[in-house]
Amino acid sequence: MVFSSERLLFTPATPDDHAIPTIFAFPNQYNIGITSLGYQIVWASLALRPDLMVSRLFTDYHEPLPRQPELLGYSISWELDYVNILAGLEFLEIPLYSAQRDSSHPLVFGGGPVLTANPEPFADFFDVILLGDGEILLDNFIDAYQEVRTAERNTQLQHLAQVPGVYIPSLYQVTYQDLTSAIASIQPVSDQIPTTVSKQTYRGNTLSASTVVTEKAAWENIYMVEVVRSCPEMCRFCLASYLTLPFRTPSAIDSLIPAIERGLKVTDRIGLLGASVTQHPEFDVLLDYLNQPQYDHVRLSIASVRTNTVTEKLAQTLTKRNTRSITIAVESGSQRLREIINKKLSNDEIIQAAVNAKAGGLKRLKIYGMVGVPGEEIADVEETVGMMEQIKRAAPGLGLTLGCSTFVPKAHTPFQWFGVNPQAQKRLKLLQKKLRSQAIDFRPESYNWSVIQALISRGDRRLSQLLELTRHYGDSLGSFRRAFKQLRGQLPELDFYVYTDWSTEQVLPWSHLLGPLPQATLLKHLGAATALGVGDGE
Repeated sequence: MVFSSERLLFTPATPDDHAIPTIFAFPNQYNIGITSLGYQIVWASLALRPDLMVSRLFTDYHEPLPRQPELLGYSISWELDYVNILAGLEFLEIPLYSAQRDSSHPLVFGGGPVLTANPEPFADFFDVILLGDGEILLDNFIDAYQEVRTAERNTQLQHLAQVPGVYIPSLYQVTYQDLTSAIASIQPVSDQIPTTVSKQTYRGNTLSASTVVTEKAAWENIYMVEVVRSCPEMCRFCLASYLTLPFRTPSAIDSLIPAIERGLKVTDRIGLLGASVTQHPEFDVLLDYLNQPQYDHVRLSIASVRTNTVTEKLAQTLTKRNTRSITIAVESGSQRLREIINKKLSNDEIIQAAVNAKAGGLKRLKIYGMVGVPGEEIADVEETVGMMEQIKRAAPGLGLTLGCSTFVPKAHTPFQWFGVNPQAQKRLKLLQKKLRSQAIDFRPESYNWSVIQALISRGDRRLSQLLELTRHYGDSLGSFRRAFKQLRGQLPELDFYVYTDWSTEQVLPWSHLLGPLPQATLLKHLGAATALGVGDGE
């Protein structure tokens, strides 16, 4: 059994006599779920409470489950996992739609980056959605539930709606200009319910670290340490930056090194996580610590790093620690386009990162790029080809991989009003043709998957029926088009959600859900991009 391979770094509480029977689920396989640091942390937070009796549920394995759970929680980090949520509800014999549940059913709650960004396509499937950081939300939610545990369901939901960051979709009425166009308004069903719900932000000085290490994880035996949260760069398309502001950096001496030392007692594989790990102000302190001879056996992995922080010293440290490659995100070889998206980076810095990576002994440089960014022209794509050729000449023998995605608009970012560029697929093919002739490894993400991601990223509640329908057809773009055709007249066309540039005046599906920055600030950042040429692309 997979659970017997786990080495816990915490001691679960012994449930008391009246503990709430709870299922905490991940809508994918065990090896994927247990590699999610967010899932680990939430599970440990729940398991440390004696007033809960927690069982875990994955798509392939589960612990012994309570016959009558009162709470069922889902941690969601990938949009298309909704299929497994619906399958999980059916497995547990729980109605798919919250409106069909009664007091005999558990309260179904969910959290994680997908739901925090825009929960509306999934809103009809959840009784409760937790917006923001679990460090403060979870305990407040459970405490509030304890206060109304024996009450009838509607009383429970109305009480929970008063907790900051706890969103009860059924207590908000969405009206539309008509069934096939934009939202007209989103209002609470009574004046007892808050008009808006604000994402909750944890501002403590200690971030997350693994609560379990196992050889059955997708990253075998890895112990993960969250070095930073959010990113100071604020690229205008980036959900990881805008949704998680402010940028937080725990003390290397007081927090990060003690966390790493705890992990080294059970494994020799360490992963440093964060959107911009090397921008921690004390990153050199961490590097010097890990460079000590007693850690020569340790394997070190680092998430994507800021390009101009790739030093020879960093490359040498990673090489010594059994890492063969490093990943940087540059988005484009075009300086003009990087300025539009607020990517503060020059081609010289990108080339220097490659030179340093090679000099430090690394074998491969992985580069993230993007096509279809608002304002992009064909000339910008050509400049990406030119940049890759320059890197190849400057660091001969260094393996180069360009992974490339299509721009997808994300809620709570300045580019949330833009649609997907329908020329993006052709531009991916252009890059593929030109780079493969240069023997550069090109790995495009699926354009069709980007279309589906955009649909869900910008979706509203009218998508719930479509999502239920589509899961029976399969998660291909053709399946989604088939479902739209079947539901024609009941919701807008696919193009409305995916390709249309939305007016900054219209009500967004998430307008009642407040992120870290007010809309006025997002519009100011959008204006800065527009002044540089957004909207001029082909």
